[in-house]
Amino acid sequence: MNYRAIAEQIFMAGVSRVIPEQLIAKMMVLKNDKLLVGNLSLPLKEINKIYVIGAGKASALMAAEVEKTLGNRISEGHVVVKYGHSCKLKHIMITEAGHPIPDSNGYEATQAILKIAGKAESNDLVICLLSGGGSALLTDFPEDSSPEEMILVNNLLINSGASINEINAVRKHLSLVKGGQLARAVYPGTLLSLVLSDVIGDPLDVIASGPTAPDPTTFSQALSILEKYNILQSVPEGALKYLREGETGIRPETPKKGDPVFEKSFNLLIGTNRLALDACMKKAEELNLNSFIIDDKVQGGVATIAEFIIETSLKYKEDKNVLKPVCLLFGGEPTIKMTGKGVGGRNQHLALLCGVLLQNHPGITILAAGTDGTDGPTDAAGAVVDSKTAHDAMSKKIDINKYLKEFDSYNFFKKTGGHIITGPTMTNVMDIIISIVE
Repeated sequence: MNYRAIAEQIFMAGVSRVIPEQLIAKMMVLKNDKLLVGNLSLPLKEINKIYVIGAGKASALMAAEVEKTLGNRISEGHVVVKYGHSCKLKHIMITEAGHPIPDSNGYEATQAILKIAGKAESNDLVICLLSGGGSALLTDFPEDSSPEEMILVNNLLINSGASINEINAVRKHLSLVKGGQLARAVYPGTLLSLVLSDVIGDPLDVIASGPTAPDPTTFSQALSILEKYNILQSVPEGALKYLREGETGIRPETPKKGDPVFEKSFNLLIGTNRLALDACMKKAEELNLNSFIIDDKVQGGVATIAEFIIETSLKYKEDKNVLKPVCLLFGGEPTIKMTGKGVGGRNQHLALLCGVLLQNHPGITILAAGTDGTDGPTDAAGAVVDSKTAHDAMSKKIDINKYLKEFDSYNFFKKTGGHIITGPTMTNVMDIIISIVE
């Protein structure tokens, strides 16, 4: 059996389950001149104008489905997506911009979105479409700072080993749109946000840096996070000054729970990593694999996660009471602190670590990939390995440990094979890790 190919089939089944079109088609319908969204019923006769805004890797396809439902009823709209993630829209403007590092397109699109948000009056409806990547794409910079400073801060955070919750706590306090501040701009209009989660536990205040949700974090916490990861001293002067002024009350805090700006704000979660894992499990069972979802909240450093995946796989392999072959499913988002000069991403690095750990354990195949189709600054979603990975590298005189040390997983798999290449999937619900045990 080609378990590498089977693992990829299972992964793609998970991705297909969280493609935005079907998620929104199930969530949003027009019936008897009412817009039904989840448990909400909005009479269209009571709505003057409908605006559509959004940010994230999936926001273009989300917008396309909203257009199918509302069509000419949309007065104006604008969404911002990662390069290569756009699609044709009729009523909504679309901007492609930089991710994970913001660029000028992102700044300009964010101002356009804020302008639309500011037009909303009490009898208007603003539909906001949010997905993974929104933090970098819906971007601005505080007074006395600059885009260049924000790029540096983002680089420091992304490479620090901080969790996405911590990264976004800092981002929210260097912005006038994140951390509930987009809801502040829309008020007194009605704000309906459809959210595709790319964060463990699906916290609305963290996904895309929570632009439409109350923010429980503070300026003081943002500064503590920078200090915790030893990057406070590297933060540029303008950004640091803004954070210090926020801590002392000179700058306004982000809106918290109970703030009037959230009185007419509704956040609906439409897709999650667990939904994708359920689809993976269904596919695995169709392929006659005994399947288990082990954990949908995997987090922590890639080395720790790799050891956990291998230990769990060996436990199932050695258990004579478990019917084989077995498919073990994990979801979440490991973190990686880059110390080498190579090219790769957390999933490829995780797969490479597993490849080393598996060299004396035949009969186990492991795939690690991002549901958005992109792992780090590469064209790969991730990689798949087994016990042959390290041995094949040695036979070709490729030093696998050198690639690990340099964090150069992309070039390792480019030379040896094993890449999972999907192209942009137009969705994002974190990562999926699949272990098939024979």
